[in-house]
Amino acid sequence: MKSERGPCSGIRVLDFTTMISGPLCTQVLGDLGADILKLESPLGDAARYSGAPFREPGFSGFLAQFNRNKRSLVVDLKRSEGRQLVLDLLPQIDVLVENFRPGVMQKLGLGYSALSAIHPGLVYAQVNGFGDDGPYAERPAYDQVLQGLTGLMPAQGGEGPPALVQGAVADKSTALTALAGVLAALFARERDPEGRGQRVEIAMMDAFSAFSLTEAMMERSFPPLKNEFSTGADFFRTWKTADGHVVGLLIQDAQFAGLCRVLERPELATDPRFEAMVKRFENWLQLVPILDAELCKLSSSEFLARAESEGVPFAPVNDLDDFLADPQVRHRRSVVELNDPRFGPVQYLAPPIRFERTRASIERHAPRLGEHTDEILEELGLSADAIRELRELEAIR
Repeated sequence: MKSERGPCSGIRVLDFTTMISGPLCTQVLGDLGADILKLESPLGDAARYSGAPFREPGFSGFLAQFNRNKRSLVVDLKRSEGRQLVLDLLPQIDVLVENFRPGVMQKLGLGYSALSAIHPGLVYAQVNGFGDDGPYAERPAYDQVLQGLTGLMPAQGGEGPPALVQGAVADKSTALTALAGVLAALFARERDPEGRGQRVEIAMMDAFSAFSLTEAMMERSFPPLKNEFSTGADFFRTWKTADGHVVGLLIQDAQFAGLCRVLERPELATDPRFEAMVKRFENWLQLVPILDAELCKLSSSEFLARAESEGVPFAPVNDLDDFLADPQVRHRRSVVELNDPRFGPVQYLAPPIRFERTRASIERHAPRLGEHTDEILEELGLSADAIRELRELEAIR
């Protein structure tokens, strides 16, 4: 893979995180050019044993998709020598990211207070479920737990039982919130005359609610006013065609007029109930059955071709194979296949941000457990004798 200097080139990140909420954050930093040192326990990130298929023991598809652009070193933090190694190397680190429960790093002597005393410029990102304090602070937190707590599952289920989003949306939105926090803290450090870092705390409960509840909170914006017209489920829906389903949303008056032409119902565009956006939203529940009755007369392909010709924003309801074969996805190279010399071809979602000068790129495949321990420690200044001694003490692997 061709080497590129991304916009975060020169930033070194010590990554203590596991599973998704931390690893996705650090992976994107790696895509942006940062040097990500994935510090793992002797057992490794639990992601190594989750998310089949497995290319080899301890190397899963889950691991591959959340840990590219990283190097792995194994340090046993239960041993004093392992903890001291972290303290010794700390001045060469710009960012530390961890997603343990509150208090774990402090018990290891690696909390922010201890580390910032050694390295005031350190940006210390702490990802957890519910924050450092409060009645839930000590609770374990997983994606499904946060989805249940945050209040959207009843709406997701519609008329059926409450339903989860089929994907780790709470974890991933937290990871991207953490990414924003880290980048902002690095920017603040650049502008600080003393070059000071800071602790950045990201609670999953806060991040996911901020990400997911903005639409739901609209009718709570001006209490006691309520939405008198419709619910989100009436807008965020699919439309049945003669042979499948399509999805879209009509906002602008010109788009609605175009849909009326597509459905050969031009009179709807001048119907006083529907012709203007505000009235259309007020009377949406009257409009839906009319549109339902017309869309089901057309095949998906015929409807979508007509909709495109009229500039009406609809799309097919793809499965994953359809998405991967989509011409725009192929043109943009939104998914790339890269050769891993250990395993052969691997498919990745490409970095989604495109920079004019400092390209985001995939430089490394996900690492085997401890694959780079010696390489990293040598780069950070340890001698061969010191590395050998730490290995004999079982502080590293």
